[in-house]
Amino acid sequence: MFINATGVYVPGERVHNSHFLEVNGLTSEWIEQRTGIVTRSKAKPEENITTMGLDSVRNALPELPYDITAVDLIISASYSPYDTVATAAHVAQHDFRMEKAKAFSVSSACSSFLNALEIAEGYFATGKASKALILSADKNSAYANEADPKSGHLWGDAAAAFFISCERITERDQEVIDIYTEGLGHLSKGPQAVQLRPQDGGIMMPEGRDVFVQACTCMPKNVLLLLEKNGLSLDDLSYFIGHQANMRILSNIAKQLNLPEEKFLHNIEELGNTGSVSSPLVYAQNTDRFKKGDLVAITVFGGGYSAGACLIRC
Repeated sequence: MFINATGVYVPGERVHNSHFLEVNGLTSEWIEQRTGIVTRSKAKPEENITTMGLDSVRNALPELPYDITAVDLIISASYSPYDTVATAAHVAQHDFRMEKAKAFSVSSACSSFLNALEIAEGYFATGKASKALILSADKNSAYANEADPKSGHLWGDAAAAFFISCERITERDQEVIDIYTEGLGHLSKGPQAVQLRPQDGGIMMPEGRDVFVQACTCMPKNVLLLLEKNGLSLDDLSYFIGHQANMRILSNIAKQLNLPEEKFLHNIEELGNTGSVSSPLVYAQNTDRFKKGDLVAITVFGGGYSAGACLIRC
């Protein structure tokens, strides 16, 4: 399975930590020390996961090595719904005339992108699709309660588009070597740890400490699992991309794995926690950095709980 092109959309507005002092009593220094976040991206009122997703597709089109109408599978990956009937996948199908495509949405909190990638792998394996578009986007600001001192200051908005094919199209394609995902609803605080109830308080993280502990455990574990399965080691890794939930989680993992922090790519300091799009967004933002043969690990942890990882050879 190969990545043919990627695109991103990040709203232009940045909300600085200083905004929250009067809103929830947290100082800029406290937020940065505890999370690594300095600013977070915020979408306009008229923007949503569909509009941002479409903009990320447009950003990818100049690099796409085939006509977009050849796409036969479209998956929207998000947990912050705008329209649960006419999903971003269906609107993209309409706007870009991808008439041959199956279209649907998936949600597994911040693991949603990797679940979508694994679903595409399954469609390819059965011969039911050959070219896929994954739209990953979250508009957390639509549901965030900024007055909540536990998590109101964490959230950012963004989108990314990944065009995937079952066979290599060009020499510039990056190969998805392996993917692993897991549902962890049975684990510890599980479904109580993070929630998004649109009509009952929006997005909240009442068990942030438990999320921290489980993320620090599962994200490195799954990367090690895939490396061992594929006869690779940590020394083979060129870059490590973790879910952008908290810089302290990434620093903790760096120490666990004894990896230099310069191998860790991140954008949380500027964009905040952009949800399910956070790790694919970091990947797409850094494609110009990657050299032929680089090995990149993406690993995620989502509320609910869920987790997953993948290895990509550039």
